[in-house]
Amino acid sequence: MKRYICLLAALFSGFSVCAQLKNRALSLAPENPPRPVVVYINPAQGLIFGAFYQGSSGGTVIIYPDGSRSTTGSVIQASQGFSFSPAIFEVDAEPGTLITIVNGPDVTLSGSNGGSINLHIGNADPGSPFIATATSPGRTQIRIGGTLTLTNPLTNPPGNYSGTFSVTFIQP
Repeated sequence: MKRYICLLAALFSGFSVCAQLKNRALSLAPENPPRPVVVYINPAQGLIFGAFYQGSSGGTVIIYPDGSRSTTGSVIQASQGFSFSPAIFEVDAEPGTLITIVNGPDVTLSGSNGGSINLHIGNADPGSPFIATATSPGRTQIRIGGTLTLTNPLTNPPGNYSGTFSVTFIQP
């Protein structure tokens, strides 16, 4: 009878050591965000292409996530006091939350003097998927660029163009 009790005590102490080691290993691992995960997206700034001149053969105006701008074809950059910038979204989520960005379809922008221009949503910085890093009230900033495609001055007359585009942030 005494042997059985000692063996049983040894088994309990072995489980206790295993449980302590398991708890210690879990405390060293990063903590998972709470469930359900709440993600808040603030559209802080729209995608702005600034001023440019269009030649007879058309081309593109490209805004990059880093805030730079370039043109192709017969399109010429101009400043005229108009700024340009990528779209900026502020993501408020628990640090460590994995989020995927899905761009919506191309959009047709309407001109103030008639006409239309095609907008293609570009890359994001940070790229997709990304991991939220800021601790609330801080927010992780996502910058997204885009490309305008111009064909000719009759289709795309000078003026102000506007429209909306969609970007979806998915937290699996």
